[in-house]
Amino acid sequence: MLKKYSRYIVLFFFLGDLFILNASYICSFYLRFGNLHRLFYKDSVITFFISNLVWCFIVFSTRAYQFIRVERIERIVSRTIQLVVVFLVIIFSVVVALRLHDISRLRMLYFFGLFLSSILLLRISFVQTLKTIRKSGYNFRTVIIVGMGKAGLNLFYFLSKDLSFGYKILGFFDDDPEDYSKKFTVLGSVSQVKDYLKVQIVDEVYITGSDYSIEEIRQIIDVCEHQLIRIKFVPNFNRYTQTRRVSIDFYGNIPVVSLRTEPLENSANRILKRSFDILFSLVLMIFLFSWLFPLLVIAVKLSSKGPVFFGQERSGEENKTFKCWKFRTMKVNDEADVLQATKNDNRVTPIGRILRKTNLDELPQFFNVLKGDMSVVGPRPHMLKHTQQYSALIKNYLVRHFVKPGITGWSQVNGLRGEITELEQMETRVEYDIWYIENWSFMLDLKIAVKTITNMIKGDENAI
Repeated sequence: MLKKYSRYIVLFFFLGDLFILNASYICSFYLRFGNLHRLFYKDSVITFFISNLVWCFIVFSTRAYQFIRVERIERIVSRTIQLVVVFLVIIFSVVVALRLHDISRLRMLYFFGLFLSSILLLRISFVQTLKTIRKSGYNFRTVIIVGMGKAGLNLFYFLSKDLSFGYKILGFFDDDPEDYSKKFTVLGSVSQVKDYLKVQIVDEVYITGSDYSIEEIRQIIDVCEHQLIRIKFVPNFNRYTQTRRVSIDFYGNIPVVSLRTEPLENSANRILKRSFDILFSLVLMIFLFSWLFPLLVIAVKLSSKGPVFFGQERSGEENKTFKCWKFRTMKVNDEADVLQATKNDNRVTPIGRILRKTNLDELPQFFNVLKGDMSVVGPRPHMLKHTQQYSALIKNYLVRHFVKPGITGWSQVNGLRGEITELEQMETRVEYDIWYIENWSFMLDLKIAVKTITNMIKGDENAI
């Protein structure tokens, strides 16, 4: 029964969003003024109708209600936050452009806060409820897989590993199942698929092989479309690359495969990340720099002779060079630009060890963030010598330069920092950096930022 009504999910969310939007708008007047008198002012009424129109335009122009069964809830939350931020920017722009002076900015912030929290609660509770229902054996889709190669088996393991995905795999069709038939259900050969579909209830067919007869595949497609069965193809890209994050775009009618997804190629994501960088940096400077910065300046100055700040040429986005700033943690020496710090390095001052242990030596890099050379979160920038050295040894090393370097990163919060003594250590860091690029989300950046702060409080044992 749930499958029958699943087509109404879009309508459910659309009406739910509109209810939440209008309820949040009305409640914001109570929170700000204690009554609804100003709700009926001309500027408030105009903003009310514009808010509804803008939200309708955004959700239907961005496919906001497309939910995939195997999608992580973190991605749904991240996508929703992005939509609300875009909505916020548009509404504030309209208020300014139309010169709607009788609009309380604080009241609007209440409105957006209520709207965002309520709409997130709606999505999270719905997805969690749906996952619970599927785990109980309802709202599932029956599936057959054509092909028992690596792609077919990987698909089987993925769809069957979590009952909340809601997939029931009936079995495989393959012309040469070999020993797999002892472990998996083999329903027949590829030529028998079309006959099976005529007598068995199947919701989806996955074609995972590429060596089958074109005529056989066309016959399967014809039967699927006649039986209202969805058919999907799983291309095997492993022959070209080991990445699992390939993406497909269409240039007209031409399918073009990219080796990896890059969420930060999307303009909206870049704007969101840049906005977070600026806001986070300014808040930190206002509440932390005002009292901590002078203390650190004095401490560094008294620790040893030399400048307070240390600037070093490092590799940035698109492998462009920029000057990265830190509090000086070493005695002035001629090897700072070519020799990395090592454990118990005698060049590091006593104050410098404390700064490195707590990451406070990185604070001046927030000026790099405001300038646009760096981001709060991203792959750590390396010395020019290291970039030259490791790019020749690690084939995908330079992929990490597709995005801006960060003050902190996915590698660092997972303990991958400090002295590099073996090539394998750098290879692991590169893997983590590329994973971050392929899986970026606003929530991931927040997670890394929070984890960095907790690591600073505890002290990082890998810091040198």
